[in-house]
Amino acid sequence: MNIVLQTSTVIAAIHFAITLAIAVRVIMRRPTRGVALAWLLLVSVFPIGGAVFYLFIGERRISPRRIREIDSLRLDYRRISNAEIPSRLTDIDWSRHLPAARGLDRIGRYLVGSPTVHGTRFSLLSDTQEILKSIARDIDAAQTSVMLEFYIWNEGGTADEIVAALIRASARGVNCRVLVDALGSRPWWKGDQPRRMREAGVQLIEALRVGLLRSIFGRADVRLHRKIIVVDGKIAWTGSMNLVDPRYFKQDAGVGEWVDAMVRLEGSAVVPLGIVLIADWVLETGEAMHDVIVSAGLHMARPEGDADMQVIPSGPGLTDDGLLQMLLGIINAAESEIVITTPYLVPDDALILALRGAAARGVKVSIVLPEKVDSFLTRYASRSYYDELLDIGVEIYLYRGGLLHTKSITADRALSMFGTVNLDMRSLWLNYEVALFVYDAEFAAVLLNLQNDYIAQSDRLDPKAWAARPFRQRFMDNTLRLASPLL
Repeated sequence: MNIVLQTSTVIAAIHFAITLAIAVRVIMRRPTRGVALAWLLLVSVFPIGGAVFYLFIGERRISPRRIREIDSLRLDYRRISNAEIPSRLTDIDWSRHLPAARGLDRIGRYLVGSPTVHGTRFSLLSDTQEILKSIARDIDAAQTSVMLEFYIWNEGGTADEIVAALIRASARGVNCRVLVDALGSRPWWKGDQPRRMREAGVQLIEALRVGLLRSIFGRADVRLHRKIIVVDGKIAWTGSMNLVDPRYFKQDAGVGEWVDAMVRLEGSAVVPLGIVLIADWVLETGEAMHDVIVSAGLHMARPEGDADMQVIPSGPGLTDDGLLQMLLGIINAAESEIVITTPYLVPDDALILALRGAAARGVKVSIVLPEKVDSFLTRYASRSYYDELLDIGVEIYLYRGGLLHTKSITADRALSMFGTVNLDMRSLWLNYEVALFVYDAEFAAVLLNLQNDYIAQSDRLDPKAWAARPFRQRFMDNTLRLASPLL
C-alpha cells in the first residue's frame, strides 16, 4: 500500500512539475490567449506527451543560426531595396486610390520594410495548363537567369515541361537556381527529376531540410510556402499554384483537382519579389546576396504599366505580425464589399472579429471555400467558424469544382490581396509566405471577375439549414476547433 501511495505521489509530482514548467514557458512566450489555453489544456491532460508535443511544435522556433542570418539579411534587404528601387517609384500618387491604401502602405513599410512601388504590368491566369505552358515559355526565352522557389513540385503531366525548360536553359548557359521545400516536395525529391536537373547544371537546393537534429533546434513544420519565379530580373510570377499538374496530383484524396491562379508581372514589382526569393536562396546556401543579385540579372526597378503593388513577405524570424496586420487593414478598410477566397479557414480571433465587424457595419462579406478539403482536422475545425459568421450576415459559398486553392481578397473593387497565404494559423504564424497587396482598380476588377466565377460554381450555405445540422456534427466541429490554434 505504501509503495502504491509513494508511486502515485511521485507520478503526481512529475505531472505537476511538467505542467508548471510548460505553463511558465507558455506564459513567458505570450502567445494569443486561445493558443496559450489550448496548450495548457493539452499539457494538463497529457503531461508527458503534451510537453513533448509542445517542445516540438508549440513555438515559432527556428535555430539561433537562422535567426542571426535573418537579422543580417533584413539589413541587406532594406539596403538593397533602397538601392534597386528608385525613390521616384515609391513616391505614389495616393490621390488615385482609396484613403485606406496609404494606410496599408505605411503598415507594410514600418512592420515589414517593404514600400509600395509604382509601375507594374500584370496578367492574371487561372487555367493551370496555360499557366504551366506560359512559365515554360518564359524559361525558354530566358537569356541570363531563372530563379524559382516552390513548396510542392510533383512529377507528371504539363509540370514536366518546366523541368525540360530548365534543362534546356541551363544547357544554353542560363544561370538556373531552384529552391524547393524539403518536406512539401518529399516524394519529388526521391524521384529522377532532381538528379536530371543537377546533371544538367541546374543549381537545385532543398529548403528547410528536416531531421532529428534540426528538430531539436527548430520546428520541423516551419515550411517555405512561397511560390515565386523570376526570369532575367524582368519577369516574375507568384500566386497560389505549386509546380503540379492537377490532373496528376493527389488524385486519391477525394477532393477533385486543385484550382489555382497565378499572376505574371513585368515592371517595378519584379524587384521586391526577386529580393524575397534571393534572400531565401542566400539563407539556404550562404552565398553573398550581392553576387546572387548580379548573376540573377536583377536590375534597378523600371516601371511597366500603371499598377501600384506592395510585396509583403512573412515568416518566423522575418516579421512578427506584419502580414496579419495587412490582412486586418484591408478587411477593416472595406466600406461596401469584401470577397475572399481561401482553401483553409482557421483564423485567429482578430480575423474573426474583423470579418464580423465588417458585416456588422453593412459591408457585404463573401467567403468562398472548397466544398471538400484534403485535411481532416482543418475540415472540421473550419466548419466551427461558420455559425458566428453566418449569424451576422457573412455569405459563405462552398465551391464544387475541386479543391479551390486560390488565396485572394478584393475590397470595394479597388484594394486586393493575392498570394500564397491561407486564412489559417499555419500561414499566418509558421510558414514563409508572400502576398501582393495591389492598389489598382483594374487589377481588382480582373480578380473580382475570377472570384465571381468561383461563386458561380459554388453553393451558398443556408444559415437555417446549417444551424439545423445534427448535434453530433456540431459537437465534432466544435471539439476539433479546440485544436485550431495548434493546426
